[in-house]
This record gives sequence, C-alpha cells and structure tokens, in this order.
Amino acid sequence: MVLRLALGRSHPQPCRLKAVYKMTTITSSRGHTEVVSARRTELRDVSDIISLFSHFTEDVFGKIDVMHLLEKSNLSLILCNEKNEVIAHAAFLDYPNWNITDQSDWESFLHKNYLNNKCTPLNTLFMHLFVAKEEYAAGCSQEIIRRVFIAIPELQFILLFIPADENLEPGLESVFEKMITASGSAVDINFTLLVSPRHRYHPQLHVRKARLEDYNDLMPIWMRQNETLKETYSEYFLADIIEHQDEENQAVVCEAGDTAVGFMSLCSQVDVSLFHACFDLGPFHGLCKPHPEDVLKASQEPSIPEGEDKSNQTSQEAESISSQNVEHISDQDAAVQKGEAITISHTELLLDYITYKDFKASASPLLETEEKDTFHPVYRGASNAVCIRLFCIDEKYETRSLDFLHYVFKLFPDKDFCIILVPHHVPEFCLIRSFVRVVPYFTTQLGHELYVFHRAGLLKSFNVRRATTNDIPGVKMLIKTLSLNESILNDLKIFTLARRDPDGTPVQAFIAEVLDQIVGISVIRDEMDIEYIRSHYNIEDFIHFNHHQQEEHGRLYHFALNPIFHHYTKHFLKEILRLAHKSSLYYPIYPQYEEGKFQNPCAHSLTSALHYMVPVRPRRQIVYPLEELGINAPSEQVSKDQLSYSLNHINRKLITESKTSINSRIVVVGASDVGISFLETLVFCPHLKFNNLTLISIHGLPGKDLPASKHRRFLINSHCFNGEDYAQMSLCSWVNIVVGKMIGINRTAKYVVISKQRKVPYDYLVLCMGQKYQVLSPTGADVSKLPTNRDVLSEWPQRYTGKVPSNHFTLNDDQDCLKAMHWLEENIVNSEVLECAPTHLSRNAAEKETVSRMQGTQNCSSGTRAVLLHLISFGTNAPLLILS
Repeated sequence: MVLRLALGRSHPQPCRLKAVYKMTTITSSRGHTEVVSARRTELRDVSDIISLFSHFTEDVFGKIDVMHLLEKSNLSLILCNEKNEVIAHAAFLDYPNWNITDQSDWESFLHKNYLNNKCTPLNTLFMHLFVAKEEYAAGCSQEIIRRVFIAIPELQFILLFIPADENLEPGLESVFEKMITASGSAVDINFTLLVSPRHRYHPQLHVRKARLEDYNDLMPIWMRQNETLKETYSEYFLADIIEHQDEENQAVVCEAGDTAVGFMSLCSQVDVSLFHACFDLGPFHGLCKPHPEDVLKASQEPSIPEGEDKSNQTSQEAESISSQNVEHISDQDAAVQKGEAITISHTELLLDYITYKDFKASASPLLETEEKDTFHPVYRGASNAVCIRLFCIDEKYETRSLDFLHYVFKLFPDKDFCIILVPHHVPEFCLIRSFVRVVPYFTTQLGHELYVFHRAGLLKSFNVRRATTNDIPGVKMLIKTLSLNESILNDLKIFTLARRDPDGTPVQAFIAEVLDQIVGISVIRDEMDIEYIRSHYNIEDFIHFNHHQQEEHGRLYHFALNPIFHHYTKHFLKEILRLAHKSSLYYPIYPQYEEGKFQNPCAHSLTSALHYMVPVRPRRQIVYPLEELGINAPSEQVSKDQLSYSLNHINRKLITESKTSINSRIVVVGASDVGISFLETLVFCPHLKFNNLTLISIHGLPGKDLPASKHRRFLINSHCFNGEDYAQMSLCSWVNIVVGKMIGINRTAKYVVISKQRKVPYDYLVLCMGQKYQVLSPTGADVSKLPTNRDVLSEWPQRYTGKVPSNHFTLNDDQDCLKAMHWLEENIVNSEVLECAPTHLSRNAAEKETVSRMQGTQNCSSGTRAVLLHLISFGTNAPLLILS
C-alpha cells in the first residue's frame, strides 16, 4: 500500500488513555437487573462519584478528596449502565489507606503484624474508596473486584483497612474477609485489615496436556479467529495436532472448571540459523546452548560506522544470556515454598548492551546503508528454545495467558527460552506483552516479529529497595557492558555517600533484585525545573499540577533492567514512585550536535523504560520583551534559555495503562516537512507504540547541527520546524534511520530499493520527498537573434544531465550548505593567493543562470576577503549559490 501525503504540521488534541471493558449483568437487592460496563474513571465523573457517597463512606474510608484521589490512584474504575449513568466507583493505590504506616514501609508492617501474610508490592493493591448505588452495591463490588484482577495479572490480593469500631458497607461484606493478626500486635485495636483474594474472582488457570475430548471445547474459540487462520488450516487441524503428539511436538490446554478455554501447540525443533540471519540474537546467546567453539567476539575491534562516536560505543565483548552454571527451575513456586535455594548466575542475568539499545526506543536505529558489515557471533551449540506454533485462548481469560508457560517449561526442562513468531499485521495480544521483542535486521525479508521469554522470567520474587554501599559490586557486574556504566556508578556512589548532588539536589538510587541477585538499577533526582517544564511542555495533558507537590516530581537519570525481567518494568517504576514518595517522573533526552556527521541516536542516555513512558508535546512559546516588561516580566524559571530537549513522562495513573503496540512496517521516504510531520504525529500518540517506523533520507534526520551553525544561514527558515523543534521531538529515539537514496519500488513484493541495491520491506509506504531546487540547465539561446520566451522554452531542456561543475552548488539542505561553506573556506578564504572572481548569489534558482567566468585574475585584497568572511558569517537567504 502506498500513501501519497500532502500535509502540513498538525497539532491534534492529546488523546487520553482509557480502557473500556465488556458489559455484564448485575442484580440489585430488589431483584432488578442492570447491564453495566466498566471503564477507567475520568475527571468528568467526579460529581457523579460524590453523589454516590453515603454516611458509611466517611466512616469506612475517612474524608476523601475525590479529585486528589483520582490524580494519585494507580487504578480507578467506574461502572456505568446502558444510559451511561455512573452506578459505582472504586479507587486503588499501592499503599494502605488511613495512613497507618509510611507508604514505603507497609510490607514489613504487614509481615510483623499479620499471620500467613503473602502480600508483596508486586501482588497487592489497597482499596481507598468504594461507592455505589445502594441497591446495586453487592453486585457492583464483586464486578469491580473481578475487573481489577482481570486488568492486573500479577495481582493476588486486594486489601482494605477500616476502623476497628466500624462495619463494612453492606455491599462489601461479601467481598472481603478478615486477616488474622499476630500475637502481641496492637494494630488490631485501632484498625481491621480485610483481604479479597484472587482465587474467588479470577483464579489462575489449570494447564495440562491436550486430549482429543478437548476438541469440542476448543473449536468455538478457534473459529472466532481471523479468516486467514481459518482458511489456512482445515476444520480438523486441531484434532490432528492433539492426536499426533510426541516428545518434540506437544499440545497443551488451559481449563477453567472442566472446560478447555485455551490451546497452545509447541515444537522443540527450532531452526535457529534462520533467526540468526534475520534477528539480532546476541543478548540471548543465539538461542543456543553454550559450546566451547562459540565465537562470541571479533578477533579485532569492530569498525565504527560513520556518525557514531567511539566514546559512546559499548563493548562487543558482552556476555550474553546463557544457561551455563544455571540450575534449571522445574518448579520454582514449590521450591520457594519449601525454602529451597534457586540460584541464577550473574552470567545468566547479565544485561547485554544490544538489548539495552533495543529497549531505549521503540525501534532499533539504523545509521546508514553503506556501513561496513559488523561482526556477528557464531553459535555452535544445540538449540535452547521451544517454539509456540499455534496459540488461541478465550478472550475472557486472555490476561491469564502467561499461566501456560509454567507448564511449558516443565514439559521441556532442557530448554531455557520460549519463542513465538508473530506476523507484522497481527495486533498485540496479552501473551507477548510479557515477551521480549527481538531487534530485526532492517534488510530482513521475514514478515514476522520474534518474541522471546526466558524461564527465569516466571520468578515472582522481584523486589525493589533502596541501594546500599554493598550493592556497588553487583551493580558493576550488571552494567559493565553499558557505555554509561561509569556515569551510573558515579551517581550511585553519590547517593550512598551524600544523598545529594554537589549542587544540593537530592538523589535516590534503587535496586531491583531476584533471589538476592541484582537485576536492575535506577537513579532519580528531584525535578528542580518543574516550572520550566510546566511552561514549555504540555505536561498537563497527563497530570493536574494543583494536586502534586513540588517535591513529588522527580527526574529519571538512569534505568537499566535485565531483559529477562523486562515485563516487570512498570512494577519497577511503580516501586520507585512509592519508595521515593514521588507521583511523577520525567525523562529528558538531549540532542547531540556533531558538525558534519550523521546524527547519532546512541549519543544520549536512553533508558530501557522509554517504551512505557509517554512523549510530551512542547508548548508554543511567547517571545517576551523582557527589558520592556521590567518587573512585570515572567520569572527567570520560565523565561531562561536552556538547551532544548525531548521530554518523556510517567505517573501513577499511566503505570497501569498499557500502550497498544503496532508492528506494521511503516516506511517514510524523504525528510521533508511533510515526512517529519507524519512521524511526529505517530510518535506523539500516547496510547500507541509504533515498533517499526523507518525514515529513508539522503542525509538522515534534519536538525542535527547546532542552531547557530554558520552554514545554516544560507537557507531560508522553515516555517514548520526549526532546530529547537527537532530537539524537542527526538525522532531518533523512535524511528529507524536509513541513510540512502531510494532508487526503486517493488509494489508486488512490497519493498523499496535504496543505495547499493539494498532492500527495505514495508507494509505502508509514505512518499514525501518534498520540493528541491535542480541544477540549472543553460538555454543555449542566441541573444543576437532576439528570441522570445516561447521560442526559448520550447527548446530548453528542463533538466541538466551533464557533469555539474565542482564550483556549482545547489543549496537544498544543511548538508549542501556545509559542503559549499567548506569549499569556500578551502578555495577562497584560506588560500594564500586568491583568484578574485565575481561571486553571484542567486535568490531564485528557477530564474537565474550560471554567471560567465570573468577573464583575468588578480590578487585578492583584504577587502575582498572581508566580504567573503562576511558572507560566511551572516549568510543569505539564497537557495542557490554559484561560484565562478
């Protein structure tokens, strides 16, 4: 499909993230039925929520500021009837209500005061408010609790503290049960702790091997799949798979009650060599078992492609994920309950630089098409992966898809990875949200995405805590292959020694660990420029500043997490907010200007959490006459000049809201204003994540030079984008950059051909090359014959096809200007003896012709040199520069 666009820069209204769930029927205490649907709460619901308050509400939950609660809650749901009337609401946070204990210390508080307590920050939320119409309270409370367990698969317990002398509202009595306090605990005197466990509303699914009698249960689910799937496989295809199982080919089902509600077909024979040619599998040891003859590093230092800074390159000698020295986890849940030690070596949990680069953006940036071949490891070991061939599940239970993998790794105890190939056009489903997306090579013709899951990702002992001095060796081991390892270690040491930067800004560092082994590190600082952010970015599209204190804003400086546990990234961020007493985190991406080189997307510290943050649009700024305004001028915090940057944001509400991933390959040809505007629109969609955006451009992304660069003054200013706009978008963080020229399109095979016959496949092709000045073509008219314009134009060749003189420059972009300026400096300004020739600046390339070379030469005077320097310093708006 080819799209031809003619668009200007647009600024659509921000789209707030929200989720709407399917309808269900509840029954009132009087026997009336009501069809209700659940959705996330919005600010327009505040008045309706307040109208549902009763005399029980303040007694059970205390005094509630609904606006403030909605702003700070991790999850809040509304139940609406068919008339869109609000009939119930509930809000949930990750720390206790009633301020019983500090929000960062509630876990130890519960373990100290209650028996049989299995609550952790990973599996627990606290109810802070529930209101409903009185007659529907019982049904609404059960429906909301069920919806919460469906929305958050890791959640196991919902807790509620109430005053000891109060009783629950009638609607909540059937939902919660009392937790038993430990002997000697005094907390029971003032408060009662109630719990609602998962198994009563949306339990984990039982998984077993498939049997032929499951066919009747599975066929309705199978037939609801898309038409392509039904056309590809016959009606009895499932029965054939189930019947012909062997050691290498297995079929499993998950069941709810006695009914099969999901199916998975697996194969342990995986041709990993195909994946080696199409995907960058270095972080996963090529999905192979370790072998003594593996070639994991080049014999010599890899060449650095043009445009990459060696100081920012990470070592190619990174250890990849391996099963060596790993005790296989056949039943980790049982082992943990029995107190058995499950060890995973640091080699196993090492964060590899390739995956870190992958996670820093929604795509893997490509610098240029003419770069030399990079080193690719050679793996000689046996396959270490099992492949999911077919998968389907009833949509009611799709959030429990990960329950399959516990049983899968039991069936294949010698395999450490589970992989799945997904066509680009297939929408993202719940199962692969817990998998790692592998970076594809941009020339691959395989029309699928590869997702990988490691068996250690099933561990639930993911714990986040404040860093200590004893963590430094473990952190050093974790990040030793990252280019910014020294910066991370220095900031960690600042935290352990002083808790503050040299300028006095508070610093906090947090460690993520699994079974006492460090798998993640994060460093944050207090956000001191919050007024500048508020005035220069549309941050209020996502938060309301009046409900956030100054100290509740933080800046994320470093975030590195082992890719095995990347599905815990949101939990890691949630814990950082809770432990640091923050409500919002900001992550700026500063541009790197490197004159004369391609823009380097790896130059700045991009975080592996960027996937889960939302990019924030910049605000249009007023140019204030500060001297004239005097004391009426805005504060320096708002008006000060800073280096422009792209801003990304996360808060408590966004933690539980998932983006929709789009894997379709969208290729944009041309870095014109239209092309940049198109990419900008996609990148700034807060609810969408485009994994395969590619820009093909002769010089890469524009805006890579310093705004004050002299050569940029040769061009007229763009009324759509300037250097500050490019810096505030940071497209290189989200878009693959292919530096080259498109020379052909194959519409049948759906790929474009670029320089050196390389192919870039696409699903959607956007052509927006923009308008360019062309080299002038002399008319060859004999002026002595006094020809008319009609005579000349009828014989005038419209395009010049001959050899362009070396001193002829057509200025279309920054690179053309830079080339012209270097020629001026080398041949005129810096030469000892100059042949002074008239210099003509043409303001309209379509109206001017080449100036004839003047006869004779003479030495350039100092005045001529001064004129040339003046030309270079102050520039001109001429689109064409002709030197003779």
